[in-house]
Order: sequence, then structure tokens, then C-alpha cells
Amino acid sequence: MDEIGDLEPQSVWRIFDDIRKIPRCSKHEERIRKYILSRAKNAGVDAESDETGNVMIRIRGTEGCENAQTVILQGHMDMVCDKNKDKIHDFSKDPIKIKKKGDWITADGTTLGADNGIGLAMVIAVAEDRSIKHGPIECLMTVDEETGMTGAMGLDPDFVNGKRLINLDT
Repeated sequence: MDEIGDLEPQSVWRIFDDIRKIPRCSKHEERIRKYILSRAKNAGVDAESDETGNVMIRIRGTEGCENAQTVILQGHMDMVCDKNKDKIHDFSKDPIKIKKKGDWITADGTTLGADNGIGLAMVIAVAEDRSIKHGPIECLMTVDEETGMTGAMGLDPDFVNGKRLINLDT
């Protein structure tokens, strides 16, 4: 965590630091799913996984905002698993090694996993933060965005209630 511990917002970067250590190539999102569900449980928010492997965290609106329209925050759990030819790295078990230069975070010879690890970190940080006043929030995290979109394609429309979606994979 020393490499990114001074970046703001610290809650997001601490969570991203956890996420970059979790192998999560497309079609192998089991460990990141377990991590997200565990964080949600520890935060006391409702979370579930669907048949496809997508995860939904449901956060009630804060006092006075309970009847606002539900907003969906959406990201995906997998990452591009690619490395330089000379780099020895096993994406099925090795954490992503990072380098920090100023405010820039890069990976050491591999993809960083910020697509969409930083989106996941933001979603989890929102789910855990009790200081934010907000309406109902649904945090949808899909599987296999990088190689087949099977999470999005297999999503049951009844799994989501909100009508407004903010995609955190930009």
C-alpha cells in the first residue's frame, strides 16, 4: 500500500490496492466476487450474485432520501490479462505489481487492472461510506466484460430496479 497510500480519496485507493492483488481474468471472477460479497456483508449492505455470476449490492437511501429514484452504479469484475513478452507473470495467481510516479500508477510489465478495478473500488467505497447523503443505490458488477459480455448478456432485467445507470468503466 505504500505506493498508493497517499492518493485521494484514500478509501478508494485502499480498496483498489486490495483489488489489484486478486486474480480476475475474464471467466475467472470467483475470487473478486467473493471479495465484493464479503466487503458488502461487513458493511451491512444487501448483496447477492445472480446465475451468471454478476453481483448486485443494494444500498437503502439515507434518511429523507428513501423515495428518490434508484441510481445504478455499474462496473465489471474482470480485467484484461496481458503482459510484456519478457515479463514472468501468472494472472491466475500473481498480484499486479504497481509502480507510482507522482500521481500516476502503472503496472510493472502487465496490464494494471484499473479497467475496471478502479470502478469496483469506487462502488465499494460508496457502499461502505455512511457520511454520504443519497437516494437508493444499486451497485451492479458484471462478469466477462473483456472477452464476451456474458455478464451483461445474461443479466435478468428483474435483477435491477433502477432506471438511471452510471457506467464506471470509462
